[in-house]
Amino acid sequence: MQLITENFVVEEAVDQHYEVLKELGDCHASLGNHDRARHCYEEAAMLAPEKSGPAVGLGVVDIQTGRLDAAEQAFRRALRVEPDCAEAYGGLAMVYQHRRDYPKAFDTYLACLDKDADNLVALLGLFQTSCQMGSFAKVIHYLTVYLDRHPGDVSVLFCLATLYARDGRYREAVEALETILVLESDNAEAAGLLGDVRRKQAETAPEVMSP
Repeated sequence: MQLITENFVVEEAVDQHYEVLKELGDCHASLGNHDRARHCYEEAAMLAPEKSGPAVGLGVVDIQTGRLDAAEQAFRRALRVEPDCAEAYGGLAMVYQHRRDYPKAFDTYLACLDKDADNLVALLGLFQTSCQMGSFAKVIHYLTVYLDRHPGDVSVLFCLATLYARDGRYREAVEALETILVLESDNAEAAGLLGDVRRKQAETAPEVMSP
């Protein structure tokens, strides 16, 4: 009984140490302290080799420092540890996007969103790559799914309005932009795009025949 209790205490201490190192790594990465972040993630990985978090963190640091090959290796290592890791798929997609391999980035962002439909980084990455590729249908679907759960997210609403406008769906673009202006009446970008969309809508409207 005593041995079981001691083992539990040791495991709990290791888990707590891992969480501290992982959080420290995240803090240093967000502040741009790349060497310190890398050290924390490497220490955390040694404590919990079965967890994907440290590898994902290392991949993010590698992207921040322009080491795309190393980042790809880190995210693939995270997927070997945890095959359903949405963050690892999102990281891989970012690597492909930085390399301007937009079709592969698009598919990998979709894989990330299949694992986590609320992943905003992947959603915005998918929007960016769709604009590069001119392929809007799938990203519109994921944006609307996200907005069903987060209806007040202005940045995602604006992305959706932009895609509607590019796809010639002017009525839906107007509705999205009007919703933004209800939420943020001083949003100059939305007001400007709304004016452009209404002009295009008027230009494409069928002429009324005189009797």
